[in-house]
Order: sequence, then C-alpha cells, then structure tokens
Amino acid sequence: MEQNVPPPQAAFCRICGKQLEPEAQKIAFGTVYCAEHVPATETAGSPWTAPPTAPPPYATGMNNSISPGLAFILGLLPGVGAIYNAQYAKGLVHVLVFGMLISLANADSVGELQFLFAMLIPTWVIYQAFEAYHTARRRQMGEVVDEFSGIVSARPGQGGFPMGPIVLIGLGVIFLLHNFELLRISQLLKFWPLGLIGAGVYMLYVRLQAPAAPLGEGVRREQ
Repeated sequence: MEQNVPPPQAAFCRICGKQLEPEAQKIAFGTVYCAEHVPATETAGSPWTAPPTAPPPYATGMNNSISPGLAFILGLLPGVGAIYNAQYAKGLVHVLVFGMLISLANADSVGELQFLFAMLIPTWVIYQAFEAYHTARRRQMGEVVDEFSGIVSARPGQGGFPMGPIVLIGLGVIFLLHNFELLRISQLLKFWPLGLIGAGVYMLYVRLQAPAAPLGEGVRREQ
C-alpha cells in the first residue's frame, strides 16, 4: 500500500496546514507559514528577531574626557580654565582683566572707587570659574565651541546681542580717557542709572520683536 509521504525538506503552514515546498516556505518568528498567512509584522522588525545581546543605543558626540568640575576648579585661576577648554585668546583676556582690576584697586587716582574695584576682583574670579564650567559642559555634550564661546556669546551670526565685546570696548574707552584725565570715573558713575534704562529699553525691544504664539497653542497650554 502506497503512503503519501511528503518530499524531503517539505513543511506545513502553521495556520492552514498546507504542505509547502522549500521555495514556498515563509519563516516568521522561527515558524513556517505560507505566503497567505505569514505575519505582516515580520517586515517591520520584531523584538523576537533582534539579537538578545544587542547593546543599547548611546548618544553620539559625547566627549567623556572633558570634566566640567575640573574646568570650574581651574577657572578660579585667571586664564587657566579657558586654557583647559583650549581657548587661549580668552585666557589671555581673562588675565588682562584680572590684572587691570588689581591695578585699579591699588591706584590712588580712582579715589573712593578702590573699594569697588577690590570687590570686582573676586566677582571676576567666580565668573571665570562658571564660564569655564559652562564651556566645558558644552564641549562634553559635543556642541561647537569656538575661541570665545562662553556664557555670553561673542561669535557672529547667532543673532544675539554681542554684550561681551561691547562691555570690553566700553570699559577700555572709559579707562583710557581716565588715564589721560579727560574723564573721571567718579563723575561717570553718577550716570549709572542710564545703564538700567538702556537694559530696560533693550529688553522691551526684544519682547516686542518676539513672534506671538499661535492661538491654538495658547489654548492647548491653558488646557
């Protein structure tokens, strides 16, 4: 009596039980299916087909060799924090400003302002430390850092107000005029409220130039 024996390498569909030749077999999740009943999710990938030892994805661009904490400590020394961040020109500027503050704090020509410049010395040191930390943090995250990147950006093309360069230029002009006795800093400080007025006008200008949020977005926020 002859028996219906399937040919070698033949298999059966798990759903309908249809006998399948090797060329008609569809493998999904380690099981044989026919072309009609093969699961459609196989084409999109499945956790069952992923390698069990696949490593988790890591963020690209991270630089773990940069230590923001070390940059903060080195930033307490004039110019050293900037040099740690490979910002040599900024380090030179930090040293020059630090030396200028010491000179003014010991200069008899500034009169009663000696105390003010003496107070600015530790303020400048703390600023250097925080700026070195901020720059090192950006380098660690893989962001682009140029020679003068910091808390206050001085790089062109970013659309922000170049506060840092303007402050340095203004202070340089004031101290130069003071050295030539064309301007007394003690008299100039009487007009310090003009700085508050200018800052307020600029903040108002930025607020008015900011685009208004769409109505739909405002409704979603209220919800």
